[in-house]
Amino acid sequence: MKPFWKVVLGVAAVAYLGASGLTVIRTSAQTRMPTPMPGVNAGSAFKNVSTSTLKELSVDDFVASMGIISAALGLDCADCHPNAGTDRVDWAVDTPQKRTARRMIEMVATINSTQFGGAQRVTCWTCHHGRQTPATSVMLDNWYDAPNAEVDDVVVPGKNQPTPDQVFDKYLEALGGAQRLATLTSWVGTGVSVGYAGIGGNAVFNTYAKAPDRHTTLISFKDNPQRPNSVWAFNGLQGWIKSPRALLQDYELVGHELDGQRFEAQLAFPGQIKQALTNWRVGLPRIIGDRSYIVVQGNGPRGFLGTLYFDPDTGLLRRVVRYGTSPIGRALTQLDYDDYREVGGIKFPFEVMFSWLDGRYTAKLSDVQVNVPIEESRFGRPQ
Repeated sequence: MKPFWKVVLGVAAVAYLGASGLTVIRTSAQTRMPTPMPGVNAGSAFKNVSTSTLKELSVDDFVASMGIISAALGLDCADCHPNAGTDRVDWAVDTPQKRTARRMIEMVATINSTQFGGAQRVTCWTCHHGRQTPATSVMLDNWYDAPNAEVDDVVVPGKNQPTPDQVFDKYLEALGGAQRLATLTSWVGTGVSVGYAGIGGNAVFNTYAKAPDRHTTLISFKDNPQRPNSVWAFNGLQGWIKSPRALLQDYELVGHELDGQRFEAQLAFPGQIKQALTNWRVGLPRIIGDRSYIVVQGNGPRGFLGTLYFDPDTGLLRRVVRYGTSPIGRALTQLDYDDYREVGGIKFPFEVMFSWLDGRYTAKLSDVQVNVPIEESRFGRPQ
């Protein structure tokens, strides 16, 4: 696999893992696009976006699709956008790689349309699996080794499994009981965020949640004030991302990332988990590490999927994977929960690892306060 970018927190640093080791590339002066108007599509917001499917995406879904391409081919931004990560980047210039990508994207759309009735059966990952040139033969050592670790995005009901309500009821009881959870109206978590592999250093992590569905995550560098904050905010209707060292400094969410932020905000108050999505079903168990977990999946708007992994012994939530759709594959975000501790009779995960297609960090909480006043402005557009 080709070396790839590690974007830590979206703000901390961009690091290139090459043959000679780790090189951190200056990003503070990286050329950024102006903040797009809410609701404008990618073909209007960006120059030279011309593929029939991607140009119609919202800005946030288009940015997520770039992560899908990067992950599927094992590439970094600079492979298609010369000097990405520096102040010499030219996002719009045509390159052979971009021209090839356009042909491949149109090919994927044509195959799904003509061969599968418009259903998405073929994506970039289908063939590439992290390689620029798709492999054509299996390695026999792998064929006779451990089973393929890949799983289907869509969970189908498994035989002899508990019902979704049984799984959820056990989860709520493990957290402190539905009656106590119903008294939770707000909570604030404080701690540190740890960059992936230590890249970018640690930062102050704050999360704010207010029932039923307002949620904000704030990452700040108190000891390094020249490094701007990163913010993910959702006020119950609207959502925003502020990531000052990314391509777009800040933008409003209108696509599947908005659905994802809403889902996470609802899960912050577990008592309403049954209503967060529809068509809940329990599939066959799946493995994380060396343990088997109960898997429950539900559907949201516009093809959104949420998959939850529960510990069969404790009943606690171990992992959440949310999927938004894209013409070239699903854009996924994963949250892994650990270190549950009791606060006011309710258990909270004091460690959460956030992973998405172009970054990963771990939040380690040191304090959680429940039912405290939080100003509504905390959930508004980041300033």
